[in-house]
Amino acid sequence: MRGVSNGRAERGKKQALFGGVAVIWAVVLTVGVLAQTAAPAGPAAVPAEAKKMKAAFPSSPAAIEAGKVLFAKYCRFCHGNTGAGDSTLAPKTMKPSNLTDAEWTRGGSEGEIFWIIQNGAPPKYDMKGLKSKVTEADTWNLVHFVRSLGGAGK
Repeated sequence: MRGVSNGRAERGKKQALFGGVAVIWAVVLTVGVLAQTAAPAGPAAVPAEAKKMKAAFPSSPAAIEAGKVLFAKYCRFCHGNTGAGDSTLAPKTMKPSNLTDAEWTRGGSEGEIFWIIQNGAPPKYDMKGLKSKVTEADTWNLVHFVRSLGGAGK
């Protein structure tokens, strides 16, 4: 009789293990679906009040150079070394903006550029904001650098 009860115990352990794996798998699938259907991180467009914002300090060679260093660290992987949006490292699902282009669809004022760097690029927010990674002063340095590239933001 001992063999029978040990067999049942083994079967019970296997069923419990299978049940635990099934629950974990269900949780993973649910989280994956929720992540794909999450709402955008903000408004569908840059808020109008952002256009009225002015830089906290004027552009200068030092501010542009500081922005260039930050751009190399946070932005060039998608926007490319020159800001042309041509990096081969950008995710295949997104098309980074050409910051040297004469036409910008999200606005090119100091405040609009600042808002996008801080909050991300609407409407899909493929470009995530840097608010949690850089200070406001660093963001203004990035704005001055991006505007120095000569695109519509100039």
